[in-house]
Amino acid sequence: MSDLYLKFVNTPVGKTAAQTLGLPAPVPLKRWKRADQPFIEGDVLVGAAGNGKAIAALGSLLGASAASLHHASGVATLEASSGAGNKARPLDLTTEINTRFSALVFDASGMKDTAELRALYDFYHPTIRKLAGNGRILVIGLDPAGCKSPAQAAAQRALEGFVRSVGKEIGKKGSTANLLWIAPGAEKHLDSSVRFFLSPRSAYVSGQVARIGKVTGELAATNPVAPLTGKVALVTGASRGIGESIAETLARDGATVIGLDIPAALEDLQRVTDRIKGKALACDITDARAPAMIAEFVKEHFGGIDLIIHNAGITRDKTLGNMPEHFWDMAIAVNLTAEELIDEELMKQELIRDNGRIVCVSSISGIAGNFGQTNYSTAKCGVIGYVEALARKLKNGITINAVAPGFIETQMTAAMPVTIREAGRRMNSLSQGGQPVDVAEAIAWYCNPGSTGVNGNVVRVCGQSLIGK
Repeated sequence: MSDLYLKFVNTPVGKTAAQTLGLPAPVPLKRWKRADQPFIEGDVLVGAAGNGKAIAALGSLLGASAASLHHASGVATLEASSGAGNKARPLDLTTEINTRFSALVFDASGMKDTAELRALYDFYHPTIRKLAGNGRILVIGLDPAGCKSPAQAAAQRALEGFVRSVGKEIGKKGSTANLLWIAPGAEKHLDSSVRFFLSPRSAYVSGQVARIGKVTGELAATNPVAPLTGKVALVTGASRGIGESIAETLARDGATVIGLDIPAALEDLQRVTDRIKGKALACDITDARAPAMIAEFVKEHFGGIDLIIHNAGITRDKTLGNMPEHFWDMAIAVNLTAEELIDEELMKQELIRDNGRIVCVSSISGIAGNFGQTNYSTAKCGVIGYVEALARKLKNGITINAVAPGFIETQMTAAMPVTIREAGRRMNSLSQGGQPVDVAEAIAWYCNPGSTGVNGNVVRVCGQSLIGK
């Protein structure tokens, strides 16, 4: 459904009206347009606190990009910024800055105590007002769980509060702020995540924290235009909405997609899979025979699978006192239990290939809870627990992560009462609803072969919703 308010406030009359009445004036978000599009263009400024672990890797990646790279200089706390290498031109932050930046990237991984947090201020204070519309702020820090001292852990954890607040300050420009926490040694494996968070693919992801763990061995080189070439993906609930967009996006990135949905949706499902040259599988995932049927289909047609996307979901809303038991049972079965049983069967038959990916779709309802959705919120929170626990057990480079969508423009949200729909759209830092492709792009990032270190994460695709953390 079209957001008429978003269109109106971006007309001359609408801009004046919004400014006069003090109404939100969301900026149209720039999203990915073509497969060979550079992940970042324009001017990019990088900086680093003392002994930054990631600055060299950032300099190498961004120096080889289509962007014009600069590094901070002129400030004592930012001397380590020169570690970005000779492809980055120095920019004295004590002088007048006339450049508009597409991205401001800061390596805080070298911070050892809270006094060093001053470097954040020294880098962003003179530059944040020079961030262009639809710009990106990205901070790299160390995972506090692996810090050696309480002072270091405090400094690194503080980055989360910084990024969440900055995201709310810059959201009115369509810009986003995110944080990557890396394990010691994981700076070598930043490539896929930096590309995602600096690109238009992450248009509706803001105020989020992703952890990147250390990876044993070197990651295989991939084609950045079609990184999923040769991969086989299973996408449940693929006949429409978010599932359809996931199937299209993974196919765009080179994967062969098995689209799965209930038999009643077979006609729509076939339309989707025919368009992307995939295969359709009509199956009710709550059927006791479903896991074995899926495993047999995978084995017969492909011999194994690389990507499993648990997107299928339903809502059956009622307040708890008025909820019939089949509403409860169905919501738990579809949104949670089926995922566990399908994964269990595929792992038992050893059908998930090395460096495989499992991605679950949770919801901000599972994080913050929603009135009249005890069944749905319970299931979607259970998904988070499942992801966090299974991530610790998987081997052979296989990972599991989750996305938690907020207000996404789908048939379901179009059917909401207008006042609830408008509140859902505006109650985030970007003051607008997301698109199904926003969820799909985050899933494609998880699925990238270079994202092996990204494991056990739950990233919200919600425009930094004011609901939940």
